[in-house]
Amino acid sequence: MEIYKFGGASVKDADAVRNVAEILNSQAKGPVCVVISAMGKTTNALETILDAFYHHQDNRDGLFKDLMGKHISILHGLFPETSHPVYEKVRGLFGNLYGKLSDIASIDYDRAYDRVVSYGERLSTCIVSAYLTEVGIYNNELDATQLLLTDGRFREGKIVWDVTESRIRKAVESHMDEQTQIVVTQGFIASNEAGETVTLGREGSDYSAAVFAYCLDAERITIWKDVPGVLNADPKYFRHTEKLDYISYFDATELAYYGASIIHPKTIKPLQNKHIPLHVRSFVEVEAPGTWVGLDNVPNSKIPSYIVKNNQILLSIYPKDFSFVDENNLSEIFECFVQYGLKVNMMQNSALSFSVCMDGDKGHVPAAIEALSEHYDCRYNGDLKLVTIRHYTQEVIDRIVGDFQVLLEQRSRQAVQLVLKP
Repeated sequence: MEIYKFGGASVKDADAVRNVAEILNSQAKGPVCVVISAMGKTTNALETILDAFYHHQDNRDGLFKDLMGKHISILHGLFPETSHPVYEKVRGLFGNLYGKLSDIASIDYDRAYDRVVSYGERLSTCIVSAYLTEVGIYNNELDATQLLLTDGRFREGKIVWDVTESRIRKAVESHMDEQTQIVVTQGFIASNEAGETVTLGREGSDYSAAVFAYCLDAERITIWKDVPGVLNADPKYFRHTEKLDYISYFDATELAYYGASIIHPKTIKPLQNKHIPLHVRSFVEVEAPGTWVGLDNVPNSKIPSYIVKNNQILLSIYPKDFSFVDENNLSEIFECFVQYGLKVNMMQNSALSFSVCMDGDKGHVPAAIEALSEHYDCRYNGDLKLVTIRHYTQEVIDRIVGDFQVLLEQRSRQAVQLVLKP
């Protein structure tokens, strides 16, 4: 059994869906579980639609019709005969979605988010599965919300592994036979005990694929991307990048944790636990070697890797009574961070202060600072960059820093993190 994961860019239009079919025809040599993301920028569009309906904006119906039109346009490119049953299925999904949007403001936002945004994956798997059948690639579509059970935390569900593994094994075994060697399912979405849809965190389809790999004892997992493999830096920020041919589970986890966008941060753990290798390949250059993660007896790359996180805030916290920053202070501070949904990317403490670098566009930063200000003096800088360099040298650091001002620096043997102010 292999797991193939196709992201939004790989199913963004009719040509892309045809390419998925070609990849399965040329590359799949045995049973394959195909995990699919929403098409193109559908998740972003659904977030915009949700906000418009949630806040009763005048343009909400227009936004909804635009998204529906884009999916119908993809259908026209794949199924010229508009009498094909997939048209009715897609319109039915949009009808269900509109029904949920109509009274969405009556429930809390996180629950509403998961109900609405999950439709991106439902639509994409419906279309891809139908097209594969149309071109003679026999497959069965599985509903991930019936398979992946979570603890019920909306927008960031945690997998209940024993139940999930049992469900996935049973479903895949019952939907595969000698003729049908492919199942198609959604990434990103799961459910809670009550059967409500729960998502696994933004960009969580990679993690979904890893869950299926773990539960099915897969031989390998392949993530199909629009890049030749795992690069040592984001081409958006760095002119000259290098492909990493092999990286360890450890390095992949570190890169993902620090913010590398190529792999979702939670993806590696279930793969490492069962020693399942991950292959990152290009859906544009299918025959290219890509990058292997977790293979035995291969050289581990020492090429410096760079991760840039923009829109960072550096918050320094000082006890008002001039007391030391101890475990009690830290417990109180982190309880506040959790309450207001803040994500810490770097932290450092001294006798009288505690500094954290965090995402400025996540959580409720002003509210958290106001709450902390009751007992602490809080000072902060915004609009900063956090640069992480794995396998650094001083020459590399000097080149990256350039004319920036370094507000905070932290080094370990393998990585350095720099909070930079323009």
